[in-house]
Parts: sequence; C-alpha cells; structure tokens
Amino acid sequence: VGFKRPIVTFNRWKILRGDKVKIITGNDKGLTGTVKEVFRKRNKVIVEGRNLVKRHVKRTVDNLTGVVTKESPIHVSNVMLVDPVSGCMRSKCGFLQDGSKVRISVGTLATGSVIPRPACLAFKKVRLDGGPKNTLKDDVLERTYDPAIGLGI
Repeated sequence: VGFKRPIVTFNRWKILRGDKVKIITGNDKGLTGTVKEVFRKRNKVIVEGRNLVKRHVKRTVDNLTGVVTKESPIHVSNVMLVDPVSGCMRSKCGFLQDGSKVRISVGTLATGSVIPRPACLAFKKVRLDGGPKNTLKDDVLERTYDPAIGLGI
C-alpha cells in the first residue's frame, strides 16, 4: 500500500537533520526536540522523543511484548526552527558578503545572529561502493576503446 506522495513539496527547507525545533501544533505542542530524520519528498520530519505512537509487531526474542513505541513523522509546517543562542523561533534565509547562504534569526527578541548548520551535517555519509569516484578531466577523457584493435582488454 505504502504512502501517498504529497501534491506540492516545499522548495525552500530551513530545517535540517540535527536542528533543534519546537512543535507548534498537535499533542506535543510547545515541546522542543532534535530533528532525527528529514523526508523531503513527503514534507515530514521525525523529532527525537516526540509524537510517540504505539505499533503492534510480531513477538521476537528481542521484543517480548509485541507493542513498540516509536516516533511518528510530523509535517514540516507544524515545527519551527529554534535559535540555540536566543531561543527565538522565527528565521529567514540570507546571504553573507562572500555569497554563502545562511539562516538568520529574526523577530523582536532575536539577536539577528546566524543560526549555524548542525555539526552532524559536516561529515558526508560514506558511499557503499567505496567512496567518491575520481572524475578528473584526464580520467574522463581517457580512451578505453579503440575501434581499430577491438575491445581494449
């Protein structure tokens, strides 16, 4: 069955994995937490320890009860980014003088400071096929097949 893909997906995402957010609607309204996972195609985020639901699963050796409590996704419009310095929740995207795009806190209590990217995003995920491929110009233009000889093996 799966899930139904939303008709409209957000183009401008301010919330990233590892950010501190505040839930603004629902049963956990007013609580803060850290974003554990982001689903951009579904417009949803999972906040650590929030929006808990119970799921019935088959009993196993590890799980004797059959009922598991886990986090459920929350729509991205129901959470707001929190500035770690001032605690302000409103933010906008802006550009520094060198041209890099940053998130800036705005509002009456805001300091106008730059909201840093989470530290967990500094490291890229390791690729399963052995890392990034070498795409230097010489390697790309290297001739691997010669029609006069046949296969270049």
